[in-house]
Amino acid sequence: MTTSFGSSASSTATADGLHTLGRWTTDRATSTPERVAIDDRGVVLTYERLDQRAEHLAARLRRAGYARGDRLATLTGNSADHVVLFFACAKAGLVLVPLSWRLSPRELAGQVEEADPALLLVEEEFTALARATLDLVVGQVPVAAMGTQGVERHAPAPGGSERARGERRTTAGAPVAPAAPVEDDDPLLIIFTSGTSGQARGAVLTHANCFWTNLSLSRTAEITSRDVVLALMPQFHVGGWNVQPLLAWWMGATVVLERTFDAGRVLHLIAERQITTTMGVPATYLMLAEHPDFAAADLGSLRHAIVGGAPMPEPLLRTWHRRGVALTQGYGLTEAAPNVLCLPPEEATRRVGMAGTPYPHVEVELVDPATGEVVEGPGTGELVVRGPNVFAGYFREPEHERAEQERRRGLHTGDLATRDADGYYRIVDRIKDIFITGGESVAPAEVEQVLLAHPAVADAAAVGVPDERWGEVCAAYVVLRPGVATDEQDLREHCARELAAFKVPRHVEVVAEIPRSSSSKVVRRALADRWREQEARA
Repeated sequence: MTTSFGSSASSTATADGLHTLGRWTTDRATSTPERVAIDDRGVVLTYERLDQRAEHLAARLRRAGYARGDRLATLTGNSADHVVLFFACAKAGLVLVPLSWRLSPRELAGQVEEADPALLLVEEEFTALARATLDLVVGQVPVAAMGTQGVERHAPAPGGSERARGERRTTAGAPVAPAAPVEDDDPLLIIFTSGTSGQARGAVLTHANCFWTNLSLSRTAEITSRDVVLALMPQFHVGGWNVQPLLAWWMGATVVLERTFDAGRVLHLIAERQITTTMGVPATYLMLAEHPDFAAADLGSLRHAIVGGAPMPEPLLRTWHRRGVALTQGYGLTEAAPNVLCLPPEEATRRVGMAGTPYPHVEVELVDPATGEVVEGPGTGELVVRGPNVFAGYFREPEHERAEQERRRGLHTGDLATRDADGYYRIVDRIKDIFITGGESVAPAEVEQVLLAHPAVADAAAVGVPDERWGEVCAAYVVLRPGVATDEQDLREHCARELAAFKVPRHVEVVAEIPRSSSSKVVRRALADRWREQEARA
């Protein structure tokens, strides 16, 4: 099925380009041209230079024949070159499709074929991965290098199956007609979901989606022109753009880009670059807190940090609070661009484990999964999200054609949540991950939180596994801290003190690591596969 990106406006997002992101660097280049926009491993880029490069690249791509709505895929680490490309796409009406360099060639080949990019841009470090990927792709995909010596110097003629069928033809280098204005509901990003429960899908985020999610973030986790943001999330992840970096460039702040996470280096950078704010998943903060340099590290400049991906365990939360760092916890998903719920720092210690209340401009409700009825007042149900941040659909899937209907009906997240009398939400678990043992429902996330409170446990995951008597029982997998003794009986006794008997793991296995997605979510299907393989061998 061929998807055409429409421009029908929602009730909250106009289609006249008021909320497009291409203007952000233009406005900053006018008001604060010499301010540093990006610090990429010590190489800085001012707002004036960032905008010049983005404008130049946008014009070059248009002259080469790239048309509005064309996809440009990338295989690159976090880099200033990638940011230039993002804003060039925003200015030219193109769609950036950042691919994960953590995937295998087979997985990447599937995403390349699904996205059908007109061009694949590859950083030198990932050349071999790109070559192995394209060997598995049916058809030809033009390839270019990133940066001033690559696509910014020469943009190859666009490819893709649409052009192979002759649907669009433009002679490279020929005079280009004035481009139609980029509109709010034009696509800007296609982010492949992490695929914790199945095949990854390309979520289409429009200019309006990105505008509104950054506006709502600014109302809750403010960034000013004086901030220095440490960007740790990979740019193939929605959080690599829409949780702090884009807001920072809108506000005129400086973004320090990191390519890989190294706890010791991050602690050094906080002091050296005077980092004021950052974002990470709980595992990020755990590795920092466990580093030998943490106790003596200078964190004086770090006034605020955002936690995403999963709730922060209470002991870890208190560790950071003792170091004077305010933490904003929250909940989001790629399809919501991603910000949905937020728990501000002043509530963090009183409402441990809560995801908070909706961001400004975001509406949520609970729906009974069995009846479809809306849950009023305190209660439990599937979390449903509405607002201008909700995505336009999955690329080349029927849902995309029903984007307006989906916005009105709401985005069904697949997450079970509870709401208390004060209107605060707690994410219980993925509905499909909840299992039933002896007629009682068990949320693996609840078991995991109890296991993580044990002093010997560094990481944990739980999953329902088949049982002849009870239907399903809980199997737990734990990563132990070095030098802290425990065993299966000790861990089960610990759980028995905190949980109902039917929730206590029947099986506990020590593993080297927990399988997680790029957004730090437990990949429970991998644990279920591990269990089945072990049972088959037994």
